[in-house]
Amino acid sequence: DTVAGRLAATLGAEKLILLTDTPGVLDAAGQLLTGLSRQDVEGLIKDEVIVGGMLPKVRCALDAVSGGVAGVTISDGRIPHSILLETLTDGGVGTLIHT
Repeated sequence: DTVAGRLAATLGAEKLILLTDTPGVLDAAGQLLTGLSRQDVEGLIKDEVIVGGMLPKVRCALDAVSGGVAGVTISDGRIPHSILLETLTDGGVGTLIHT
């Protein structure tokens, strides 16, 4: 995750998609959060809502966004065609982390 985020920023990527085995970033009730700012993510980390294996992914996303990537999506790789859905639809799938 860390390398992907830094590479995306270095290459000037517009978007980075990280695949995982969950729907994306979830709130305390287990519901998908579809869009988060840096402040939102930092608050969820502080409140220990984002924990475990999701921490490296959101930290990677924050680094990438800080490095100039417009948005990072954390999406469920188990969903058929999830990358196509993310890139070719307005709403996408998963959680979009942005500035």
